[in-house]
Amino acid sequence: MPLAHELESIAREIAQEAGELARRRRSEGVAIAATKSALADIVTEADREVEQLIRERLHAARPDDGFLGEESGAERGDTDITWVVDPIDGTVNYAYGIPSYAVSIAAVAGEPVPGLWQALAAAVFNPASGELFHAERGEGAWLGDTRLAVNAEPSSAGALVATGFGYRPETHAGDLARLARVMPLARDVRRIGAASLDFAFVASGRLDAYFERGLAPWDHAAGALLVTEAGGMVGGLPADEQGRALFVAAAPALYEKILSLAAD
Repeated sequence: MPLAHELESIAREIAQEAGELARRRRSEGVAIAATKSALADIVTEADREVEQLIRERLHAARPDDGFLGEESGAERGDTDITWVVDPIDGTVNYAYGIPSYAVSIAAVAGEPVPGLWQALAAAVFNPASGELFHAERGEGAWLGDTRLAVNAEPSSAGALVATGFGYRPETHAGDLARLARVMPLARDVRRIGAASLDFAFVASGRLDAYFERGLAPWDHAAGALLVTEAGGMVGGLPADEQGRALFVAAAPALYEKILSLAAD
């Protein structure tokens, strides 16, 4: 079995199991465990439990690989593979009962640093909808058994775009100004609140484009592979004065336009 296919199979299976655990815990009620960079950026006990489950399953399947997780940080392995994991992407949605959150798992080769790694496999699972987005490098992106493709061109009414905003109040003015510059291209805008789903929706044609500053590695590792394997482009610009890089995901026909308008 090719390595990427093996990794994708593992990611799919574990993402679904972890997502079902997250869904069960949500139905039981969530507890706020801690705060991260700001009061709005919450962590739940479920985040930690779900990540621990993922770590255990990955260790059982491939004990020598590395791990980079939102809740537990980075650990280098003895192989060239690192698993990049967001146990519950969209924690605020999750805590409030909004059904837009996901388990995001990617397997990358090389240095476990964005821009240096090569993504080999990805799975993004939304427990609330039961949808599993997945990709294997060179073999396309899929929603279940349906192959995905980005939209070739936005409609004459304009592009449906998504974005996000940082939790730190000092970044909000810049984020809103960026959105205002992009809006002339847009028919409307969405703020879904889970980057992995934003990428998945670009890959599946539900969105024409997505842009945001300040994504962490686990926010984009899986989603970016979905977009590129669906025929789209993912890139951006270096970090700003707050240390936040710009990410843009879109079909090739729209990518450069969004990048130019979103640039500071």
